[in-house]
Amino acid sequence: MAAASKSLERWLPATSPATYSILAFSCLLYGVSLVATMRETGLQPPGGGGMFALLGIGGISVDVLQRLGASLPLIPSNLAQPWRFVMAVFLHGSLMHIIFNMWVLMDIGPQIEELYGSARFFFIYVATGIGGYVLSSLRGHFSVGGSGALLGLIGVMLAITTGRRSASMQALRSQIIRWLIYIAVWGLLFPGIDNFAHFGGLATGFLLGKIMMDRPPASPEERKRAQTLGWVTALIVVASIAMVARGLFQTG
Repeated sequence: MAAASKSLERWLPATSPATYSILAFSCLLYGVSLVATMRETGLQPPGGGGMFALLGIGGISVDVLQRLGASLPLIPSNLAQPWRFVMAVFLHGSLMHIIFNMWVLMDIGPQIEELYGSARFFFIYVATGIGGYVLSSLRGHFSVGGSGALLGLIGVMLAITTGRRSASMQALRSQIIRWLIYIAVWGLLFPGIDNFAHFGGLATGFLLGKIMMDRPPASPEERKRAQTLGWVTALIVVASIAMVARGLFQTG
């Protein structure tokens, strides 16, 4: 085991394990959904032209996304499927969709994971994603993607920098505000972007940023609470995967 560990050391991330786990799981789900789409309808060329054709490369069928756990409009029959709010965070609708989201994740995720610790970071990512899809579902949207959770991470950073007067914090806050402006403009220009999931994730992240201490757990008690929070979040994700698998076996 020691020899294997040393052999694999250069291939495994030494830092940011939660960020890399989210990346790996999201990519795995995209691969599964792409294979399922190809088996169902074949590999279809993207429709439209220009940017719309580029964004449609590797598109996933709506039926596959729904079976794998897309967030649906919140009507009484779907209240019995709360796991959709979790699974939708890790599902993506096209190749460019997951590339853009994972690019942002790898850009800001390690910084926030280092600040809060891996367990609390994982909780923040999943919780803000759920917050985004609850609002999206209330507004009657069918939606997938990690952008709500990514806006949640930005919301956490916005909360951290609010009221801080140091030059570094002010510079970071200005950068965050520019990101939000770009995202808002992007959401207005391109149809199909779930702005309600973005806003729900941002608001949830800002609230968590105000509640949670913006530093890694320091004492044994804090570390125990953080680990418990992380494990509970992981169990919720595993239970959601199990519910999707159960539904697939029942329909199969």
